[in-house]
Amino acid sequence: MSELIPFTHVIGGERLSGLASGGGERARATVVLLHGAGNGGKERLVPLLAEFAAHGCHALAFDFSGHGESTGLLPELSLRRRFEQAVSVIDARARVDGPLVLAGFSMSGQTVADLVRHYGDRVAALGLCAPAVYAAEAWDVPFGAGDGRFSEIIRGPGSWHAAPGLDVLRAFEGRAVLAVPGTDEVIPPAVTEAFSQALARRAQFTHWELPDARHRLGRWFRDHPDDRREFVAAVLTGLGEHGWTATRAWVARQLPEGRTVDKSAFLAGGWSAQMRRLTLDDGTELALRTIVKPFFRRHAPGLLAREAEILTLLAEQEGVPAAELIGVDATGEHCDHPSLLMSVLPGRVRVDEEELGPRVDLLAGQLARIHRIVPRERPRAYQAWTSPTAVPPGWERAVDVIRRDPPPYDGCFLHRDFHPGNVLFTGSGAGLRVSGVVDWVETSWGPADLDVAHCSTALALLHGPEYGLGFRERYEAQGGRRLADGPEHLYWRLLDALAYVPDAAKLAGPWRELGRTDLTPEVLGERLEAYVTGLLKRYA
Repeated sequence: MSELIPFTHVIGGERLSGLASGGGERARATVVLLHGAGNGGKERLVPLLAEFAAHGCHALAFDFSGHGESTGLLPELSLRRRFEQAVSVIDARARVDGPLVLAGFSMSGQTVADLVRHYGDRVAALGLCAPAVYAAEAWDVPFGAGDGRFSEIIRGPGSWHAAPGLDVLRAFEGRAVLAVPGTDEVIPPAVTEAFSQALARRAQFTHWELPDARHRLGRWFRDHPDDRREFVAAVLTGLGEHGWTATRAWVARQLPEGRTVDKSAFLAGGWSAQMRRLTLDDGTELALRTIVKPFFRRHAPGLLAREAEILTLLAEQEGVPAAELIGVDATGEHCDHPSLLMSVLPGRVRVDEEELGPRVDLLAGQLARIHRIVPRERPRAYQAWTSPTAVPPGWERAVDVIRRDPPPYDGCFLHRDFHPGNVLFTGSGAGLRVSGVVDWVETSWGPADLDVAHCSTALALLHGPEYGLGFRERYEAQGGRRLADGPEHLYWRLLDALAYVPDAAKLAGPWRELGRTDLTPEVLGERLEAYVTGLLKRYA
């Protein structure tokens, strides 16, 4: 084990007890280990401290006031004071010009988020272990003895939903590892899922499960050296390149000889994958799709292989503007995550209210042209995205419709995820055009009604129920395929719409990034309910 050097740091009249391991001007990074609440302390993190030092890092751990060997009273501590103490220690003991790696346990998930907000791009990597995050109003409140205002705030149902810390993590673009115990008696699963979703937005993210572990992962890593080593290696992956070393190397091999990537920019609006615009040294622009979210990563080999196949097919088609395939690593064998590289299409996603009628007509016409594609081989059969048992109580009349067997249909080529967020527009007025259709990972064979249904649901949520209810007529007016009538068409419409019950807001995250901050959960819930009611009235 590397030599541990005790230190004392004074802040606000308190003496914080700490340990430092490794160091020197040649250290790869400064790693700061932050313990949890209650009886947490630095001592159980000593083996982890030494492991980071063995990887060439300057590693620090200290007891927050009221913990371990530090002075102070725990009831007087607060989230703000935790943050201020961590900043004071880091500023005193970390290299000013070096990257920071932050590892936080339990309550220190919040502290890590606060430090990312404070230090910005200086933070290269995160290790979050069974982390917690809290409502903004809890930040200044002393912890007390467990029966005061702080406890009242954090025990409020869903109090963490709007936690500012999650917004910070959504914007983080470095390396991030979320260590999740198999049994966590402290952190609700919904909080863990919120961390996972936030980190998957932009970070080089790994969701790492430890099936036999419980909440106190500091103890687990202390007692399980193999997991400890794996955790440290994972956090330090690609240090200096925000964790994207393998992906950068793979992209370089796909480029024409002599070309290099000059800059990279995150593209807003993606849901299932991270999207980046890569600008080459000659000005050429490419798009990189990277699948990071755990659910979609499990299905990435099929999703990306299918998209690569479809992009190749569409290169031979007229009337469907799609990207040119450059390269694909569907399994993530060569990249940090499964990835697909393609050309950039002109135009932009439009989710605003201007020129809405003409845009919806163009959407309908484009979907009709997609349905005319005759592939050499049929893609897979469509998959339903909900079921009667997945819909919560309160929607019984609609659920009864989809309990029936699917109606017979005359199948066709489906985009399967066609909606305004996957269509690019250029121009305005008489020059308004569809310039691109993206995200072909769900391409399927099935009823045209299902594509119409999916776009209709999105329009209802984005622009109001009337736009969703009226999309069928626009599609048919643009020469679309003959759709089912009455209850048979209703089946497909509800099979799609009910997939967004009870959380219609999950579809709107990318839309809010594009400026539609008016799409609150309340607005979306009301629109979905009105849309489903309208469908039942029209087709039942």
